[in-house]
Amino acid sequence: METLDNEYPETPRLAMCNFITDMARLKRFAVDHGFAGIDWSFDLENLPTRPADESRWVDFLAALGPLEIRFHCPFAKIDIGHENPQKGRVAVDLFHRVIKLVSKAGGKFLTLHIGLGRDSTKTLSWNDTLQNLRRMVQYGAERGVTVCLENLAWGWTSKPNLFEKLVRRSGAGVTFDIGHAHACESVGSQHFDAEDFVSPHPSRVFNAHIYYTEIPGVGHLPAKHLDDIRERLDILRRTGCRWWVIEIRDVEGLLQTKEIIDSYLKQDHPQGPIGENR
Repeated sequence: METLDNEYPETPRLAMCNFITDMARLKRFAVDHGFAGIDWSFDLENLPTRPADESRWVDFLAALGPLEIRFHCPFAKIDIGHENPQKGRVAVDLFHRVIKLVSKAGGKFLTLHIGLGRDSTKTLSWNDTLQNLRRMVQYGAERGVTVCLENLAWGWTSKPNLFEKLVRRSGAGVTFDIGHAHACESVGSQHFDAEDFVSPHPSRVFNAHIYYTEIPGVGHLPAKHLDDIRERLDILRRTGCRWWVIEIRDVEGLLQTKEIIDSYLKQDHPQGPIGENR
């Protein structure tokens, strides 16, 4: 198990999602409210398809500078480990396209999922998932992009023991979603703790998604008070992760959560490396 030095190298950078479609307004909102970056979620329907379209998209994205941009693929029911080899190949090809786009835009991090939008893993192959994820990580590394796996509220990645295997055996980075960690059955039943998603590999936690919890059919709920998320922020702080995305897409909830996090970051925090005494 890895451990971290208990010195915090720098204050985390807070980012917001690209839920404002007008680029100038998105940038102005982020700057005016003190965000350091944008977590850009791709829209399948608007992915550029031709080289000229890709170049225009890169130029379009450049308008957000000097804000840092990281990337996210919330593609429901598109799985690189589908038991149907043809569907798995289609998913692999799609993610290869996205990785090349991210690289072309100068991006360094891309988050993907396993089993997003599904309520069963019956159509997924564990071995194919692991093998294709390992290849995806290598494909990204060859293009300067760190491919990160996000923990979900359901499925294989909602179980810390299986999440650890996928990360370790593929070499993927980690996107720690603290809302999913709160909502998943493995933590709710107290069989695992939220910390178990990151304690085996704290130095691989490159991104975080922050909100209180997720409710099916409702979505992401913001924290009302710091105590709602304090323990999970403590875990995250001790990993040294520097990219904190407030994954809330309504202005009131977003700014309310940012105020809570700003307050938290001004306070003293528990010392000690992740995994200590465990």
